[in-house]
Amino acid sequence: MTPQDASESRWSDLDRPPLNAPALRHALVRPGALWTSLDVVQETGSTNSDLTARAKELPEGAVLVAEEQTAGRGRLDRSWSAPARSGLFFSVLLRPGAGVPVDRWGWLPLLTGVAVATGLSRAAGVDTSLKWPNDLLVTVGGEERKAGGILAERAGEDAVVVGIGLNVTLRADELPVPAAGSLALADAISTDRETLLRAVLRSLEQWYVDWREAGGDPAASRLQETYAAGCATLGRSVRAELPGDRAVTGEAVAVDADGRLVLATEGGGREPVAAGDIVHLRPAAG
Repeated sequence: MTPQDASESRWSDLDRPPLNAPALRHALVRPGALWTSLDVVQETGSTNSDLTARAKELPEGAVLVAEEQTAGRGRLDRSWSAPARSGLFFSVLLRPGAGVPVDRWGWLPLLTGVAVATGLSRAAGVDTSLKWPNDLLVTVGGEERKAGGILAERAGEDAVVVGIGLNVTLRADELPVPAAGSLALADAISTDRETLLRAVLRSLEQWYVDWREAGGDPAASRLQETYAAGCATLGRSVRAELPGDRAVTGEAVAVDADGRLVLATEGGGREPVAAGDIVHLRPAAG
């Protein structure tokens, strides 16, 4: 390899070393654990799409990680992109089983948000809050910034693929939009991606197993109260942009038993929002 080739190598950024797949499998894939396989690919369009395509042939607990996604997706098919090895981009295959009613599967993206926030608090020392329904927020320079997102998709009749995208070492000059952030910009005590991935997957395993053993009951598993405690949307005046070009404005007052965001509207009404974009109109009450 010539010096010029070395300077242009995808591995030349020493601040962003590649993940060690064998070490991650050794730490996370073991008998009796939720995680049954863990694969790392250098580049793919979307880990969600790849895992969904293979869902029929894989057992629950398959994990697919990409060093770089070229066609990553968020909600409403929005694009998600970041430089190679600058974050964690991965998907997991879950099969809640007959013990969890399908109408409770909608809690999975919220559960994942709680698990990610819990894992990052332990491993990165970063206070991560949750914007309903699936955004991960950090504080950068006193401002809330989106550092990650979650996308859950059905994969056949009995499975769900949950994808997580998290900006880890993204620098200020690499931000796709001014409202974006990263763990590094939020002064994380660790940006080692292997440490963070292990912490997040262990946290997700614990929350998921507890929720499944409770039959998907968000109250019995303490998921509902924990989500509410970490939700940056509650207590705020928000605008919910709903399907069909309809919008509702009100104060976000609760997350109900179905995972819906409940808005207190003018005139004393209550409107549960099951899907839509939420715009924070003012800071949370201090």
